Amino acid sequence: MRKRSSGILLHISSLPGKYGIGDFGQSAYRFIDFLAKSKQKNWQILPLGITSYGDSPYQSFSAFAGNPYFIDFDQLLDLEYLSSEDLDKVSFGKDLNSVDYNLLYINKMNLLNIAYQKAKFTLNKELNIFYKENFMWLRDFALFMTIKKSFNDVSWLEWDHQYQLYNSDTVLKFEENNQEEIFFWVFTQYLFSKQWQSLKKYANQHQVKIIGDLPIYVSVDSADVWSQPELYNLDKDFNPITVAGCPPDAFSSLGQLWGNPIYNWDKMHAQEFNWWIDRFDHSFKLYDTLRIDHFRGFASYCEIDFGKENALEHVWSEGPGIKLFETIKKKLGDLDIIVEDLGYITEDVISLVKETGFPNMKVIVFGLNAYEDSEHLLHNFYNNMVVYTTTHDNQPLMGWLEETDIKHKQFAKKYFNVIKDEDFSFQVVKGAWSSVANLAIAPIQDILGLSNSARMNTPSQIGGNWQFRIKAEDLSDDLAFKLQEITTIYQR
Repeated sequence: MRKRSSGILLHISSLPGKYGIGDFGQSAYRFIDFLAKSKQKNWQILPLGITSYGDSPYQSFSAFAGNPYFIDFDQLLDLEYLSSEDLDKVSFGKDLNSVDYNLLYINKMNLLNIAYQKAKFTLNKELNIFYKENFMWLRDFALFMTIKKSFNDVSWLEWDHQYQLYNSDTVLKFEENNQEEIFFWVFTQYLFSKQWQSLKKYANQHQVKIIGDLPIYVSVDSADVWSQPELYNLDKDFNPITVAGCPPDAFSSLGQLWGNPIYNWDKMHAQEFNWWIDRFDHSFKLYDTLRIDHFRGFASYCEIDFGKENALEHVWSEGPGIKLFETIKKKLGDLDIIVEDLGYITEDVISLVKETGFPNMKVIVFGLNAYEDSEHLLHNFYNNMVVYTTTHDNQPLMGWLEETDIKHKQFAKKYFNVIKDEDFSFQVVKGAWSSVANLAIAPIQDILGLSNSARMNTPSQIGGNWQFRIKAEDLSDDLAFKLQEITTIYQR
């Protein structure tokens, strides 16, 4: 992070392809080729976890398991774990530019089951080795998902009580009697890991680093909470006493009610933050650099009583602070970390960012205000930071330009020397690249000059999120040359 570089934010799900969602197949390799051709040294993605209700990569059934939707079926065809007839029987959606998660849940998982039935004997040795190597998290995840399936996929809070009790006699008996079903989930994680590591190796060989994303919280309906309920603020029935969220802000007048359980930080501290050590260690096997989402929650966090309909009534509580990161550094050494310190920022957050020394984030679109100065504008930047044009939670730059107040629009066009509106997005990208920030990142939507129809996520809105996909023809040689040119000029 001490050298100047730049990159593109594009989640795996947004890649083009024929199987309903972006995956680890040829489109991912072609995107790396595009990055190398355009002299980009970083590919930033969103969390790779297996998604749950709402399809958000920030709400997962496991803090460790990967999303089976990203498994490349072409590789399974080559290995004869699937046939073309298997694939011809199912639909992945009619719109190649959008993700239909309901179809994926039904059809892609059924096809992975077909592949497992064909591969399980051939891969028996490899699966058992993989299971033993990843036993720390994989046993709990695979068992959790298998029990979940037996209860028609409802939350573990609705299971029969003896199944809610981790490692009860009932659970251990179930585990003994359902090894084949459990190893289906081992199979998905084996394929995910093998394909992802091959893709990451290809990226690194082309001098492209992978920037991953670590959600601060885990989902209440997850193997993590089920297997270690003592690490969370739960009542005797395992329901959260309080949940995570965000006070009212520019995104929502009622605040954001995320619903994640709050950590029992005293218990985690007493265990020398072992769960967090394991989580960071696992993350750096997947990524070269790690962005920590909602970093302010480690200084102080917002919590709302369970059952509330919004985040208007909330309290702030003290997080683990620098003790956590000192322990991580002691156990794992220096790590390449970016912190997301956006939103409601107080002195304790500012102090924690400084204490860690991690680069923090600025987002140019937040600074485009004709009436006041902003820390998110180029003239206030410094070296140890990451500049983003927008993020996955914002409307793309062109969408902002179309909807913003005329005064803000005029100010932004003057600031970035924009003559024609259609050039606005790339001019802002150029501005980010020209800044003194060590790292500059732009979402692919801003690189392509797309508008609101390409938005990835609208915070506090349920439905319609995480569906955006690019087209293969978007990654043209002309675009690569434009990026290469500004990257060379500004020595990134």
